[in-house]
Amino acid sequence: MVVSTISHFHLKFPPKHTKFSTIHPPKTRSQILCCVSYDPPAFDSSNAGKTDNKKKELRVVFAAGGAGGQIFPAVAIADEIKIIKPDAKILFIGTDSGMECTAVPSSGYDFSAIPATPLLRPILSFKNLSIPLKWVKSMIASWNIMKEFKPQIVVGTGGYVSFPICLIAAIKGLKMVIQEQSSVPGLANWFLSLVADLVFVAYNSSVDRFPADKKKVVVSGNPVRLLLKKNVSTAVARSYFFPRLANVSDSEVVVLLVLGGSFGANSMNIALFNIYFQMLEQRPNLHIIWETGVESFDEMESLVRNHPRLVLAPFLRSMDMAYTAANLVVSRAGALTCTELLVTGKPAILIPSPNDAEGHQFQNASLMADLAGSRILTEDELDSTTLRNAIKDIIDNDLLMAAMSDRALQAAKPNAGAEIAERVVALVELASVNA
Repeated sequence: MVVSTISHFHLKFPPKHTKFSTIHPPKTRSQILCCVSYDPPAFDSSNAGKTDNKKKELRVVFAAGGAGGQIFPAVAIADEIKIIKPDAKILFIGTDSGMECTAVPSSGYDFSAIPATPLLRPILSFKNLSIPLKWVKSMIASWNIMKEFKPQIVVGTGGYVSFPICLIAAIKGLKMVIQEQSSVPGLANWFLSLVADLVFVAYNSSVDRFPADKKKVVVSGNPVRLLLKKNVSTAVARSYFFPRLANVSDSEVVVLLVLGGSFGANSMNIALFNIYFQMLEQRPNLHIIWETGVESFDEMESLVRNHPRLVLAPFLRSMDMAYTAANLVVSRAGALTCTELLVTGKPAILIPSPNDAEGHQFQNASLMADLAGSRILTEDELDSTTLRNAIKDIIDNDLLMAAMSDRALQAAKPNAGAEIAERVVALVELASVNA
C-alpha cells in the first residue's frame, strides 16, 4: 500500500528553488499522500465529558533516533513543551539499538522502540531490496504504539527512524511537524515536508530546499538543550575540568575544546595526538579538553600521556561546562554542534566528516564560515601541521577571537526550542477549537 501510494508523486530531487513567502497557519489536511484519505470519527455525545478532558491533556509523540543530532533537538523541544504544559504526556519512539534508547530515558521521558532500517547509499543497491518490507514492519509497530498512546501531534526530527512514524501520523490524520537541523534537508524530511503541517528549519537558506508549500516553512533555528542557556561562569566551568584553575584569572588561561563526536573522528584524533604534548609544553597557559569518541577512547588512552592540563574523555556529558570553559573549539560540523557554537558564541575550526554521503557537514561548515567566520579544514587538508597552524592563528589573535565570537552570537537563535514548542502547542489547540 505504501509503495503504491508513493508512486503517485512525480518528484525531482533536489527540488527547484522557489520564492519564500509569508507564513500562514496550515490548512487542515483532508487527504494524505494523494490516494490515502482520512475520515474523522463521528462525535459521540455520550462521551462529551471524556472528550473535553482528553483535549486538555496534551499528548505528543517525538520521532527521533539514530544520532545525537536528531535526538537532542527533540529533547530540547520536549523540555520547552513541558515548561508551557507541565501536564503534557510525551512519548519518544526510536530504535532499541541507537543512542536514543539510553539518552531519552536519562532525560526523563518515556521511550518505545520500533524496528527501523536506514536506506543505504547508493540508493539503487541490492542491499536496499528488503527495505520496503522492513519499512512495513516499522509502520505497523508505529501504528500500534500510537493507537495505544493516542497522540494529538507527532514531531519528527529527521532520519530513517522518524520516517515510518511520521508517515503513519499523516495516514492517521494526526497533526505532524518536522524539524530539520542541517542546512540541506535529509531525504526523509524532504519527503515528509509534503505532508507535514509545519516544517521548522534552522537557516533562511534551507527554505527553498524543500518541495513543500513555503507558507508552512518556519525559520526557527535549531533548538538547544536548556543547560546551554544557563549562565555558568567561566571560572566555575574551567575549575570543573581543571580544579587548579579555581583561583586563576580567566585572561591567563586558554582552553582548547576538541569534539570528536559520540562515535569519534579517527583523523582528528591522530592529527591532535601528534601535536598535543608539544603544544602543552610550549604554551604553559594552554589547557585541552579532548573528547575522543567512545570507539576511539581505549586506543587513545593507551597512547596519550597523562598531563595536568589535559582532560581526555570518551564522551562529554557536561557540554554546558565544556563550551563555557573553551576559548576555541575544534569539531566536526554536525548541525547540532554548529548551532551550539553559535548559541555559545565560540570561535571554531570545523572539519566536516567525509562519511557524510550527502555532503551536509560541508554545507553546514560553509554556512558557519559565512555567519561566524569559522575556519574550515577538509579531511584532505587535515594533518598535524595544518591543525596546529589553524589553532595558533586563532588563539594568538585576541581581536580575531573576539570578532568570531561576536559574529556567532549575532547569528544565533537561542530561543528556537521555545518557538517550536509554542507553535506545536498552538497547532494542537487550534485543531481542538476547529474540531
